[in-house]
Amino acid sequence: MKKTNFLFLFALIISVSLSAQIKDRKLDKVIQNSLETFDVPGISVGIIKDGEIVYAEGHGVRSLKNNQPMTKKTLVGIASNSKGFTCFSLAMLVDEGKINWDDKVRKHIPEFKMPDAFVTEEFTIRDLVTHRSGLGLGAGDLMFFPEGSDFTIDDVIANMSKQDKKSAYRSSFKYNNNMFIIAGEVIHRVSGLTWEEFIEQRILQPVGMKDSKASYSRVTDKSNIIDAHTRTEGEVIAITHDWSDLANPAGGIMSNVSDMLTWAEFLMNDAVTKNGERLLSEEQMHNLWQLQTPLPVRKDNDYNTHFSGYSLGWFVSDVNGGYKQVTHTGGLLGTVTQFTMIPELDLGIVVLTNQMVGSAFSAITNTIKDSYLGYKDRNWVEKYGEKNEEWITYNDSIKKAVYDQVSNRKAKNTIAASQITGTYQDDWFGKITIEQNGEELLITSERSSQLKGKLLLYNLTTYVAKWDNRSFDADVFVLFTLNEEGEAIEATMKPIAPITDFSFDFEDLHFYKVEE
Repeated sequence: MKKTNFLFLFALIISVSLSAQIKDRKLDKVIQNSLETFDVPGISVGIIKDGEIVYAEGHGVRSLKNNQPMTKKTLVGIASNSKGFTCFSLAMLVDEGKINWDDKVRKHIPEFKMPDAFVTEEFTIRDLVTHRSGLGLGAGDLMFFPEGSDFTIDDVIANMSKQDKKSAYRSSFKYNNNMFIIAGEVIHRVSGLTWEEFIEQRILQPVGMKDSKASYSRVTDKSNIIDAHTRTEGEVIAITHDWSDLANPAGGIMSNVSDMLTWAEFLMNDAVTKNGERLLSEEQMHNLWQLQTPLPVRKDNDYNTHFSGYSLGWFVSDVNGGYKQVTHTGGLLGTVTQFTMIPELDLGIVVLTNQMVGSAFSAITNTIKDSYLGYKDRNWVEKYGEKNEEWITYNDSIKKAVYDQVSNRKAKNTIAASQITGTYQDDWFGKITIEQNGEELLITSERSSQLKGKLLLYNLTTYVAKWDNRSFDADVFVLFTLNEEGEAIEATMKPIAPITDFSFDFEDLHFYKVEE
């Protein structure tokens, strides 16, 4: 028997195996178990195989506020899965001869600057979307995260030069949302359309993603949309949607399982729509999934993977000894998603959730993927459940120890409130104000309206900023530097616990006391 025939027979056998699992509702049980194990209110899951939708269902509820059912049509913020759409848009403009992947960014955005003059001149469109800028993880994300800041695209462009370098240019992978925001501005300036208009008119509509919108603010019918949920003070609660329109090119698209399966089918059909319209050349479609920034691979990994890295808006790797996997995840406050394709198997998997526990989508995706790759049941829900519980317990223990010290701390021989009150300024984030209100110390950000809370004494020169919005789970140490007269002249921040989302890039801030 020829090898190709053997592989076809093998794929057919495991396809029948999964179909049997779906028929006897084993997959339903896995998803239900995930809801309970990871305390997620709602999850929707979709599978497309050989151009046929073999599974598309919602489980649980879309909001704890109304207990309405999660369905395959329930809209969810797909977050960073939007990055694939941004890169697809750029590829379309390459096809049209309007840009080249290796165009210098300054050709299209002359005011663009990086901290290093050489990097400024050499930085390309390809660099914008491959996380190899040399800046740190999430550098500058506080300009758009959490929602409610007044930063603009002009601020984002101007503030890139004010970020600290963390590694050499193009030397390592450091995930960066703001570069995708700038890529969205390239699309705007070159096409004459806003990023949102381009995504909807040039991609979503022709592909047939009828329910999807380029941003939350463009969704007019919110009758079947999730509420985001987070674990706050030990309890999962519904919170308001949190994503700034400024950052849409990095993570703004709203979609559902039905539409994301359509997107998967379109991509695996070499960018040809169901109507036979080709939206991208074969060359550019091929380029989108070519590795650009390598990532390390553990020797003892779960899928016999030999290479891994980031392409143009996608993570790419090999699984099970040779199949190419194209995937991405996404996370907003209270929402996480995963989108996976194995093109050689013509397999696409979509998992959308309304709680920010990545272990849930990983357990479900891996269970489905294993069925097609021939792995026996590896109990992913149980494995990830144990790790998730350990992670929560670990972070809770750190936070408890900090607040135990705060509550037991006495003011004797420590920095006084009068020594730290005033206004401080960071080069790119702007001003914060520390003021005394009765017996309380309050901290507020001038440009990010949600970043406000209480300052609580921790040790000799350190306070804890306890944010009013408890769903952030991002309280920080505020460390003061004093002059010879005992007056605070500088302040830095450091997250209390590692569970803090990297987009709360407090560690990138360095505040200097300014005259009021």
